Amino acid sequence: MLDLFLTGFVALILLMGLRKPFIWVLAFLYVDIVAPQKISYALLTNVQLSLVVFFLAVVGWLFFDNKQGARFSGRQVLMLLLLVYCYFTTQSADFPVEAADKWSWVWKSLVWAMFLPLALRTQLRIEAAALVMVLSAAALIIDGALKTMAGGGGYGTLKLFINDNNGLYEGSTISCVAIAIIPLALWLARDGTIFPANSRTRLFAYGLAFAGLLIPIGTEARTGLLCAGLLAVLMMRTVKYRWLYVGGLALAAVLVQPLLPNSFSNRMGTIENNQSDQSAATRLAVWKWTLGYAAEHPFGGGFDSFRGNKLEIITSEDDGFGSNSTKIIDQGRAFHSAYFEMLGEQGWPGLALWLTLQISGLIQLEGVRRRLRKSDAPSDRRYADLALALQQGHFVYLLGAAFVGIAFQPFVYMLIALQIALVQQVRRKTAPVAVAQRRMQVPGAEPLATNAPAGAN
Repeated sequence: MLDLFLTGFVALILLMGLRKPFIWVLAFLYVDIVAPQKISYALLTNVQLSLVVFFLAVVGWLFFDNKQGARFSGRQVLMLLLLVYCYFTTQSADFPVEAADKWSWVWKSLVWAMFLPLALRTQLRIEAAALVMVLSAAALIIDGALKTMAGGGGYGTLKLFINDNNGLYEGSTISCVAIAIIPLALWLARDGTIFPANSRTRLFAYGLAFAGLLIPIGTEARTGLLCAGLLAVLMMRTVKYRWLYVGGLALAAVLVQPLLPNSFSNRMGTIENNQSDQSAATRLAVWKWTLGYAAEHPFGGGFDSFRGNKLEIITSEDDGFGSNSTKIIDQGRAFHSAYFEMLGEQGWPGLALWLTLQISGLIQLEGVRRRLRKSDAPSDRRYADLALALQQGHFVYLLGAAFVGIAFQPFVYMLIALQIALVQQVRRKTAPVAVAQRRMQVPGAEPLATNAPAGAN
C-alpha cells in the first residue's frame, strides 16, 4: 500500500508540473530529502528519480519560466569555484574509487544549490520551497519522534522509515537538521501565506519543534543536544521577556530529566569526560592526524582521504580503584567534522572557500535583517524575520558540523540556496527605491517611478 501511495504521489507531482514547471523544482526538493525510491518496495526502486526530476526542473525553467531578475550571486560563484576545485582534487585523490563515488553526489548537490536561487525569484516561490523542505524533513523527524516516545531509539539503532545510515537518515545528521529547521518552521507558521497563520498551523509548528527536540534523545546524538542548546541561546535575541524565557527553559529541563532514558543520560555525560568515551577520543585522534596530514598535503587528498589514517587512541576510565588506560590501534576512521573533512579532503584552499561561503551568508542575512526590521511594510518584516530564521538555522548547522562530516550535506545547500534567493529578492525590491533616493539628491533630476516586483507566482 505504501509503495502504491508513494508512486502515485510522485506521478501526480510530475503531472502537475506540466502546467506549472516550478512544481518540478519543488518535487526535486521532496525527492532529494525524503528519497521515496528508498522507502518504496518495488515500483520506484529501479527509477533514478532524482535525475529525472532534476532534468524536468532545469528544462522547465529554461524553456517555460520567466527569468526576469534572475542573476548569479557572489555566493553562487563561490560554489562554482568550490565545485571546480573539488573536481581537480578528485582527479588526484589518494583513493580514486572512493573519491569518485562521493563526487558522484557532491557535484549534484552543488549544481542544484547554484541553480535553485535562479528559480526562486519571487516571495511566493521562496516560501513554497521553504515549506516543501520543512514538510519533507518533518516526515523523517515525526517518524523518529513517535518511535522515541514509544520507547524506541538508542545510539545507532533509531531507524527512520528504513534501515539506512546515509544522508538525513543518519542519526547525528538528522539531529542537527531537526534542530536547524525549527526557526524556519516557526516562521512559516507565523508569517507564511500558503497556509493561513491560524491556531492549527501554529500547533503543527510547535509539534514539529517538539518532535525535533526529541530526535537527539532518540538518536542519543550529543551533537543534537549541543545544537538544541545553541538554538535556545540564539532565540533569546528576539523574545520579549528573556528572564521568563530562561526560567521556562530551566523548568523544562528539570521536568524532563527524570523522563530521559538512562542510556541517553550516560551518553550525554561523556561530553564532559571525553577520555572515557572511545568515540570522542577517536574524534580527537582523527582531528590531530588531519592537521598533520594537511601540513604535508596543503591541497588535500581528495574525497575520503581519511581512509589513509592510522590512529593510536588512548582512553582512560576511573573504576573506583584507580584510573585504567587502554590503548587502541585503529585506521580509516572518518573525520567526524565538516571543518576537518574540508581540510583533509580539499586542503587549505578548499577549507577557505567553504568557510567564506558560510560566513558570507551569515553576514548577508544580518544585513537584510538590520535593513528591514524597522520597516512599516508587512512584507519587509516577513523578509527580516525569514533572514533571522535562516541565520539561526545556519548557526546551528555550523555548530553541528563541528562534530559531523556534513560539509556537503544536500539539505544544507538547499538552505544556502534559500538564503541566496532571499538576499537577491530583497535587493531587487529595494534597488528601485535606492535609485530614486539617489536621483532626488541630484538637483534637477526627475523622480523615478518605483514598482517593486510582486511576490506572486
